[in-house]
Amino acid sequence: MRRPLGDRRAARLTASREALALASVAVALLASGCGTSGPVPAGSGHPAGPKVMIMARALPGVGRVLVNATGYALYMFAPDGRRQVTCTGACAGTWPPVRLPSGAVLAVGPGVKPSLLGSDPDPGGGRVVTYDGWPLYTYSGDVQPGQATGQAIDLNGGPWYVLRPSGAPLLPSPQS
Repeated sequence: MRRPLGDRRAARLTASREALALASVAVALLASGCGTSGPVPAGSGHPAGPKVMIMARALPGVGRVLVNATGYALYMFAPDGRRQVTCTGACAGTWPPVRLPSGAVLAVGPGVKPSLLGSDPDPGGGRVVTYDGWPLYTYSGDVQPGQATGQAIDLNGGPWYVLRPSGAPLLPSPQS
């Protein structure tokens, strides 16, 4: 037995209204910030905005260190003293800080400790990603992923080092 045409239209209209109501609830939940404000594990399916991925990777000459999502080495600047961003102006042109855009979340990749990720205010505005208190930077001299050419150089007011996943800088061995 077939339903009258009016009944089928009414059923479709009801289904459409229910789908719209469910979509509205989902949007309201996302907009209310029901997510986490801390680092998000890679592949967690978290629906938040853009992610700033920090992961660990073995690089030639330095071993396992922190890298960004595209595989570029991440550095710390000794004068920052695990307190604040001090590389600004021309320094930041050579050593771009890893910025955390408004609305973005930190995402952790393999080998990274979520509890060590954070962010600090950037004197130029916005926020800079930190690891174990160290503001993170890339180096303009690293022209392709997998390089760490800025390791242990003294430039722009102090020494620069890649960071181990433990949060410790890779300091040069003492000379005998």
